[in-house]
Amino acid sequence: MDVSATVQVHVVGHPLVQHKLTLMREAGQSTKSFRQLLNEIGMLLCYEVTRDLPLQMIDIETPVARTQSPVIAGKKLIFAPILRAGAGFLDGMLDLVPSARVAHIGLYRDPETLAAVEYYFKTPQDLAERLVILMDPMLATGNSANAAIKGLKKRGAKEIRFVCLLAAPEGLANVRHENPDVAIWTAAVDERLNEHGYIVPGLGDAGDRMFGTK
Repeated sequence: MDVSATVQVHVVGHPLVQHKLTLMREAGQSTKSFRQLLNEIGMLLCYEVTRDLPLQMIDIETPVARTQSPVIAGKKLIFAPILRAGAGFLDGMLDLVPSARVAHIGLYRDPETLAAVEYYFKTPQDLAERLVILMDPMLATGNSANAAIKGLKKRGAKEIRFVCLLAAPEGLANVRHENPDVAIWTAAVDERLNEHGYIVPGLGDAGDRMFGTK
């Protein structure tokens, strides 16, 4: 399947990202290591998803002379992790953009239907004026991503980008069908989903591995 032909997706092939992803895939990785790696990859992916932010020139005084230098134009970002596992990206991204505002989106996947069920949704009021970075380690069926995007748009979001660690072709196609205006950044596109809706080869349940709950 030619993913780039079906959805605006950016696969981040940076060697550090790929190395850390391989470590995370290993079944024997400890909870502590998995959480740390997810945080580190979140920071690296943040570099990529913000690569084209607009800049403006301002006047500054260095210790040597006055000059003009670039800063990010307009209002800062909103980071929107899908709970639970999306929170694993948050600290690394906030280290890079500490002034960003944070939305929290609580969704869980119904084990029978695989539909996304909302239990919490709290966002800053000025969604329409900021770029929203939606984040979740796994883009599997795409149902949670679509539910989160729908909720953000309903609350006024105009520009949304989605960041994940792994994506399945089925999830990419689903997001493309429902939200073709939302670009996706991921470290890898895996083979497929299994009968339980898990990404293959994947890395298991990111939330359980992050929090040690299974």
